[in-house]
Amino acid sequence: MALAVLHALDSARTQWYHVTAIVIAGMGFFTDAYDLFCISTISKLLGRLYYYKPGTENPGKLPQDVNNFVIGVALVGTLSGQLVFGWLGDKLGRKKVYGITLIIMVICAICSGLSFGSSAGSVMTTLCFFRFWLGFGIGGDYPLSATIMSEYANKMTRGRFIAAVFAMQGVGIIFAGLVSMILSKIFLDLYPAPAFNAIPVDYSNVMSTQPQADYLWRIVLMLGAFPALVTFYWRMKMPETGRYTALIEGNAKQAASDMGRVLDIEIQDEQDKLAQFKAANDYSLFSGEFVRRHGKHLIGTTTTWFLLDIAFYSQNLTQKDIFPVMGLTQKNVEVNALREMFETSRAMLVVAFFGTFPGYWFTVFFIEKLGRFKIQLLGFFMMSLFMGIIGYKYDDVKNNKYMFATLYGLTFFFANFGPNSTTFVLPAELFPTRVRSTCHALSAAAGKAGAMVGAFGVQNYTLKGEVKEIRKAMIFLAVTNMLGFFFTFLVTETKGRSLEEISGEDGSSDRKAGTQMTGTNTSATTRTTY
Repeated sequence: MALAVLHALDSARTQWYHVTAIVIAGMGFFTDAYDLFCISTISKLLGRLYYYKPGTENPGKLPQDVNNFVIGVALVGTLSGQLVFGWLGDKLGRKKVYGITLIIMVICAICSGLSFGSSAGSVMTTLCFFRFWLGFGIGGDYPLSATIMSEYANKMTRGRFIAAVFAMQGVGIIFAGLVSMILSKIFLDLYPAPAFNAIPVDYSNVMSTQPQADYLWRIVLMLGAFPALVTFYWRMKMPETGRYTALIEGNAKQAASDMGRVLDIEIQDEQDKLAQFKAANDYSLFSGEFVRRHGKHLIGTTTTWFLLDIAFYSQNLTQKDIFPVMGLTQKNVEVNALREMFETSRAMLVVAFFGTFPGYWFTVFFIEKLGRFKIQLLGFFMMSLFMGIIGYKYDDVKNNKYMFATLYGLTFFFANFGPNSTTFVLPAELFPTRVRSTCHALSAAAGKAGAMVGAFGVQNYTLKGEVKEIRKAMIFLAVTNMLGFFFTFLVTETKGRSLEEISGEDGSSDRKAGTQMTGTNTSATTRTTY
């Protein structure tokens, strides 16, 4: 069943507006990553500022439950936002709610830095309150950005475009480390202080923790509002996607007009064919027809994203605890508060730049050549391998910081040249237009549930920096990645095919499930026309 507007979008050459859409959607992910990961650079500083006990031989440190909540509360908000905005994206339209997510992010990033109170408890409570709502806005960006990009793109470069949007997360992680490093260095030069162990215990925390550091962490958090603010105007200028306007709103003429305005293509509206197309795909998320057509894929996208994010967020959120063991930072008693933040941020930047960042862009360049399926399998397998080596040979590799850093960096590389990217791409392609945003939201929310396992569970093993406990954590993560490898067989290859062919909306009964399951894309499939 052919619709000209869909065929025109699938066959449109890559144009400037595609690049613009990548930047507009990508800046949201830049903001998302910066806001979620910059907390790792300042959490130890918060402990020194607000939780020092006089007479102890160690600097102040966030209590375990407070640390988990400060770091993990944004993930709870993200999960909630994904579900709410994913559902709204299908019910109201992608464009109508796209700008709301940025408004929430801007307001809550600023308010996070303005957290107030006369005690440690009140400051942490207000900080957690605003970071929950910050996460809520961030969560909305996941299903909306992925769905919008998939519905704008042509079928031959769709995976590359969606992966490029997600790759901005890597840039955001780098800037979280870079901004924290630069600002902490500036403050350190302006306000020098002795190391914690260089002065008597009774005065050590007071003299080694610069009071001006209370401004520093607030500035770092508030700067997360800037990229979202810059992007807001351009998001509001984007038209609704042609697929949503035609297939959900039932207005083929408006879809043709909108897409003809931003893309250099001519589209016939074909209003007469639209009713027939909609009637053939009029089933809900909770219907037996959905389960029959897409149930296995939804199980596949939710389980693999859940398992991936246990490992990915555990790595990112606990690296501040692992760096001293690796020898990338000094022990907390050997530095002052600002120096500790500087070294943590610098180590985070190095790992992100050489391990995390390249993986995202390897996916962008190879996803249309290798396919989503093979990249996801490769990534899960290699992550499991390297984490397993670190865990089982921990006593050997921890004494060689270069070997440890290499293995640890490779786990980040294959997370991003692997399932961290593909679990974002696949849910935006596998499901029909009517529930695409919701299904992506369910998959992403499963991922954030996994991230909470990392933040509230795995982090308990790394918080004290004990070698034995870190070893247990790495072995556990190796096992979860291997489970992700096997659950990947529940999803299918999508490269080179239209969204309607993948989801069966075009009336195709034979979707070549056996061929796709092996990640193979036949030439006949690639040449499908309407």
